[in-house]
Amino acid sequence: MTSAANNLPLRFVQIGDLHLTGDGLQNRQDFVRIVHELNRHAGSMLDFVYLPGDNADDGTDDQFSLVRGGLNELRLHWHAIPGDHDFKPRSLESFYRGLNARKLPYVEEVRGCRCLFLDVVTQGTGGPDFKLGSDQFAWLKDQLEAAKQDGNACVVFMHAYPADLGEEAEELTQLLDQSSTVLVAMGHTHYNEIAHDGRTIYAATRSTGQIEEGPVGFSFAAVDGNVVSWRFKPLESSWPFVMITSPADRRLALRGHQTERAREVRACAWGAAPVVRAQFRVDEGPWQPMSMGERGLFTAPLDVDRQRFRIEVCVTDQRDESDTDTIAYDDAGDLDWRSTGSDSNAIGAWPERHLFGTQLGPNRHGRKW
Repeated sequence: MTSAANNLPLRFVQIGDLHLTGDGLQNRQDFVRIVHELNRHAGSMLDFVYLPGDNADDGTDDQFSLVRGGLNELRLHWHAIPGDHDFKPRSLESFYRGLNARKLPYVEEVRGCRCLFLDVVTQGTGGPDFKLGSDQFAWLKDQLEAAKQDGNACVVFMHAYPADLGEEAEELTQLLDQSSTVLVAMGHTHYNEIAHDGRTIYAATRSTGQIEEGPVGFSFAAVDGNVVSWRFKPLESSWPFVMITSPADRRLALRGHQTERAREVRACAWGAAPVVRAQFRVDEGPWQPMSMGERGLFTAPLDVDRQRFRIEVCVTDQRDESDTDTIAYDDAGDLDWRSTGSDSNAIGAWPERHLFGTQLGPNRHGRKW
């Protein structure tokens, strides 16, 4: 299974649920700032930007015009799907008209990876009554089967966990588990969370508009071969920004894909100022240079005869500003994750990734916004 066409990983940024209501409010200002940051620092080093739903808090034309205003300033390719708030009028007419968004569901091939964008709201009755419906379910099944036959990894973009889809939940979870889906990128939670189903990573990004934990920001995600990586960047933090894309951290290692010892370190860096030095080290060993590839990719051979170790990557730009990323590697093999399609398999706190394990959102332990 492959997802790295031309040896580049699939790389995207997810901006958490916006919940825009009015111009001049903090979430609208933060959204525009995020757009400007990505324009300046990400450029051609991202494949796209993703909005995971609940873009307009009440689904009105005026609110979608605010979303569209921000997207009009974005100079990167983008995708947007609806959430239950976008469907408050019991129609997605304003969503499609206001954003000029593509009709869902649809598929886009990126870096050899099949990206599937879904609508889980219009077949329900509103609110958190999420459904795919029979036609979309059949379409998804065909797409996943075709990707598996072609040996391609899949990323599914949907608003909520499969377990939230009522009577469809069990069948959908099983379908994803038996497919080549390595990542499901979601909104809805309002907090950063990663869950691990053994063969699939589920990742949700902190809301931009209704936050109860930590600072506003956005997440970077990558699929590099069979390796999924994810890291959150607070809006106020500096650049450059680096993320190790291979090998996998032990918390994100997928069943069956960590059985061979890693032979290469791969990392991606973003920032307006050119990176002049990239290096890595194993545990507390000496720093070793990494080679610069195209579009912000850095690589180095890895020769370690231990089963468990830590890899740290550091990049420095021409302003002498630096950033580091660290993973904990373990080639022991399969982890004992059970496929549930839910947050019952959440990996818990990972503070370095801004994963706090609090579940401070309206669907769990937070406010009822």
